[in-house]
Amino acid sequence: MNLLVSGGAGYIGSIATRRLLDLGYKVSVIDNLSHGFRKAVAKEADFFEIDISNLEQVSLICKKNKIEAVLHFAAFIEVGESVKFPEKYLENNFKKAEKFLEAVVGSGVKKFILSSTAAVYGSPTEVPIPESHAKNPINPYGESKSRFEDVLEGFRKTQKISYACLRYFNVAGAMPDASLGEAHEPETHLIPNILLAAMGKRPELQIFGDDYPTRDGTCVRDYVHVVDLIDAHLLALKALASTDKLICNVGSEEGFTVKEVIAAAERMSGKKIPFKQMPRREGDPAVLIASSNKIRNELGWKPNYPGLDAMIEHAWHWHQSHPNGYK
Repeated sequence: MNLLVSGGAGYIGSIATRRLLDLGYKVSVIDNLSHGFRKAVAKEADFFEIDISNLEQVSLICKKNKIEAVLHFAAFIEVGESVKFPEKYLENNFKKAEKFLEAVVGSGVKKFILSSTAAVYGSPTEVPIPESHAKNPINPYGESKSRFEDVLEGFRKTQKISYACLRYFNVAGAMPDASLGEAHEPETHLIPNILLAAMGKRPELQIFGDDYPTRDGTCVRDYVHVVDLIDAHLLALKALASTDKLICNVGSEEGFTVKEVIAAAERMSGKKIPFKQMPRREGDPAVLIASSNKIRNELGWKPNYPGLDAMIEHAWHWHQSHPNGYK
């Protein structure tokens, strides 16, 4: 099968590309390299340095490479930034994505997998959060993804496409061989920032909020290993052969506070993590934990790396072997 991976030079997209190639898929990658890295893209993939808004080139790639399905990872993903710059997120994650979808569907693509987010739920009224929970995003990032999910449903009805929305939570870890990992500029995700602080590359970690209604006052989040997440995408791709709509959470069904993640990182790295308490960030729910019953029961997904230890161990090996990321 010929696949197109958008955002394939980023953290999740590059690991997805590697896994797909290893399984025998032909993979084309598009990425504008605004947040991704050319070195992260497997050499066997056909790489195109373009934005998803370059509709003429997108159409040409789809037709020339006979693309049959798209895995869409290209998006801005920072909640805090989305609150400061809401139009930036709605423009890229919703408006550009809609035009991108029009281009690939117009080129004959009938299968589309969206990298979505638990942020579409907002502050949940039920935990663990089931897929049936109402969408009520409380930040522009979640709003942008929610709107694009609605667009996909419209295309399913009018254009007869098949799609999957995988709503995931906090992704962590790296390839077990430390060949690919997480490198953002600037880095805002918790686990890599904890490990960078452990390496002395950050003066201290900042914890945003200690007055949430949780067991130690810090936010609770559900973490999933990046390799397990890619396996969920592979299962979704296969499922689209027999269904035209799939909406699944991908998570561990375990919640860890920020301070618990720090303690686990200290245990796995053998380093003391300095941190500073900061005020809450706008748009951060207190608790986000997924119910992954649906993807486990319907697709047979089972994480190979549950819990925090393997995620942090693999991420720690990546950061130690790539102290400057892909540079």
